[in-house]
Amino acid sequence: MFYFDISFLVPLLLPEAASDRIAAFIGTLAVDDLAVSHWVQVGFSSLLARQVRMGVVPAQFAAEADARFEDMVAQSFLVILPTANDFTLAKGLLADHRSGLRAGDALHLAIAQHHRVKAVHTLDKVMFQAGERVGLRLNTNFPQRP
Repeated sequence: MFYFDISFLVPLLLPEAASDRIAAFIGTLAVDDLAVSHWVQVGFSSLLARQVRMGVVPAQFAAEADARFEDMVAQSFLVILPTANDFTLAKGLLADHRSGLRAGDALHLAIAQHHRVKAVHTLDKVMFQAGERVGLRLNTNFPQRP
């Protein structure tokens, strides 16, 4: 199972330079191997709400993008419900203050670690580096963002 965080999935629904490459890459993977968590769903809605508040996108566009995201997840991804153990593990990951991890990214890594995924796919540089430090296999096909 491959775990995808929000930074890797956003380009599938909101145009970015990496959109075509990410879509092509995900198309090479078996649907049975794709996983996200409920936290990814919350993250995508949060990102859209922030863009509406900042005037980047209109509310109608955000609602449509959110619906497309939910359809994509329902059709193609296993959705992992975070457990109490995932939150405990995330708290432990945050104990390394030098990592720069934020709470949400620590939860992504904890879920991936707990569920023994084959690899984590993220474009977030801090999350990528922290994941490597805890021994997770991370994607190396795409450049990381600060």
